[in-house]
Amino acid sequence: MKLLIDFFPIILFFAAFKVWGIYAATAVAIVATVAQIAYLRMKHGKVEPMQWVSLGVIVLFGGATLLAHNDSFIKWKPTVLYWLMGGALLVGQLLFRKNLLRSVMGAQLQLPDAVWLRLNWAWTAFFALMGALNLWVAYNFSTDTWVNFKLFGGMGLMVVFVIGQAIYMSRYLPQDDKDKTGNSTPAQQDQQP
Repeated sequence: MKLLIDFFPIILFFAAFKVWGIYAATAVAIVATVAQIAYLRMKHGKVEPMQWVSLGVIVLFGGATLLAHNDSFIKWKPTVLYWLMGGALLVGQLLFRKNLLRSVMGAQLQLPDAVWLRLNWAWTAFFALMGALNLWVAYNFSTDTWVNFKLFGGMGLMVVFVIGQAIYMSRYLPQDDKDKTGNSTPAQQDQQP
């Protein structure tokens, strides 16, 4: 359910673009993001800081798109968000010596410090590249291609990157030596003399 709520504005933007065009889709994205934040606030009592940033960016860049009747502003929105997220990870690490990725995920995952550092740098680079890739697609292809990339390409690359990160992290996660009943697992039984 959380994943659907997170992608709710993007999916509505895509659908509205296909039916009514970029300007109507931009207005729909602004309204959908406001509704998303209102829902999260009512349901959970709080909204994550990055979601507030996302709201601010869509209102600013979406509003500029509608007021100027220029789709260049909305095309910059994903890049600005990617670069803000990557910049936060970079600034946190370099200036404050704080791994923000570990701060967010550390309660769920126990990983060595060096692994957290590599993950932080990998996400920083990923966000930087995604921002640049968004601009390349936005200014070298049609608006229709950019909208398709925004939904399918951006999300697809994110899924591939997350799977890669999960595979990398899995090498460092503690392994259970026994199943929940306290018995050795079949693989361990094969290794016993």
